[in-house]
Amino acid sequence: MTHFLVALLYVFLPALVLYLCHHYSFLNRIGSVVLSYVFGLLMGLSGLLTPDFYDLQEVLMSVTVPLAIPLLLFSSNVRAWKKLAVQPFYSLLFSLVAVFIAVVSGFVFFDGHQIEGFNKVGGLLVGIYSGGTPNLASLKMMLDVDEEIYLAVHSYDMVISAVYLFFLMSIGQRLFQLVLPKFKHSGTDIAHSETEDGLWLALKDRSSSKRLLLVLGIALLLVAVSGGIMLLVPTGVQMVVFIFLITALGIWGSSVKKIHTAKGTFDLGMYLILIFSIVVSSKVELGNLAELNPLIFAYITFVVFVSLSLHVLLSRLKKIDADTVIVTSAALICSPPFVPVVAGALRNRSLIVPGLTIGLIGYALGNYLGFLMSLALDIF
Repeated sequence: MTHFLVALLYVFLPALVLYLCHHYSFLNRIGSVVLSYVFGLLMGLSGLLTPDFYDLQEVLMSVTVPLAIPLLLFSSNVRAWKKLAVQPFYSLLFSLVAVFIAVVSGFVFFDGHQIEGFNKVGGLLVGIYSGGTPNLASLKMMLDVDEEIYLAVHSYDMVISAVYLFFLMSIGQRLFQLVLPKFKHSGTDIAHSETEDGLWLALKDRSSSKRLLLVLGIALLLVAVSGGIMLLVPTGVQMVVFIFLITALGIWGSSVKKIHTAKGTFDLGMYLILIFSIVVSSKVELGNLAELNPLIFAYITFVVFVSLSLHVLLSRLKKIDADTVIVTSAALICSPPFVPVVAGALRNRSLIVPGLTIGLIGYALGNYLGFLMSLALDIF
C-alpha cells in the first residue's frame, strides 16, 4: 500500500509543479524541471524513502524517459535540425578534449602516480564523463578496479553529478551566455513555453484527448519494439541500440502528419520528464558521503567542473551557443536520458535529437577512451 501511495505521489506531483508555475511567475522563471528536482531532493532528504522503494524508483526511471523521447520528437521540426548539425559535433569534440585535459591535470595535481591504482580512477572518470554512468560497470571489469574504489567513485559521482545537473538547469544558461552567444531559434521549432497549458487543453477537448491517447499507444508500441530488438543484441551495446531505435522511430513519427499534428504530445512527454526528474533527484543520498574518501571526491569534483570550464572556453573559439554546450555537456557527463530533462529546463526542444545523438556517440566511445586513458596514466 505504501509503495502504491509513493507511486501516486511521483506520478501526480508534476501536476502540482505545473500548477505552481502557472500561478506564480517567479516559480515559472525558475522552471518546472528545476522545481521538480527541488521537490525530489526534499523527498529524498526527508528520510521517508527507504531502500525498499529502490525497485519502484528504477521502474519509473526505466519507463518514463524511453516513453517520453518519441512523444517529445513527434511534434518536432526535422528540417530545423539540419542547421544544428555542425555545432553539436564541435561541442562533442571540445567536451572530450576538456575531459582528457581535466583528468590528466587532476592526476598530476593530486600526485596520482604515487597512489596505487589511481590511474584506474582516471580511466573510470574518462569513461563516465564521455559516455555517462552506464560505462562505469563495464570499465570496472575491463580495468579490474577494486570494489571499494568502484563504489566510492559511483557514490561520489551520483552526488556531484546531481549538483552539476542542478547548476546547468538553474543558472548555467544565464552564466554561459556571458561568454557564449545565445541559441538562435528558427522557424516553427521555437523555444517551447512551459508545459502547464498544452496538456490540459488537449485533455479537455474530447477529440484531441482521443487522438493523444492513440499517439501515446503508438509511442508505447515503438518503445516495446525497440526493447524487443534490444534484447537480440549483445549486452554491451543494448542501451545504445535501444536509445538509437526509439530516437529513430520518434523521428519517423514526426514525419507522419496525423502523429505530428496531434495536440499535447510534447507536453505529455515533458510531463513524463518531470516524473523522471522527481524520481532521480529523490534517489540522492547524502549518506553516500558518510565514509568520504577525500582524494577521490576532490578528484571527481575537479574533473567535472574544470572540464566544464574548459569546454566553455574552447566552445567560445567556434562561437558555439550556450544551449548547445549545456545539452552536450549533460549528454556526455550525465548520459543520453538526461538530454530531454536539460532541454526541457532550457525550453529548447531543438536540441533534443542532436543531444541524444552526441550522447550515444560518447556512450559508444566511453569504454575505449577510459581504458586507453588508464593505460596512458599508468605509463605516465
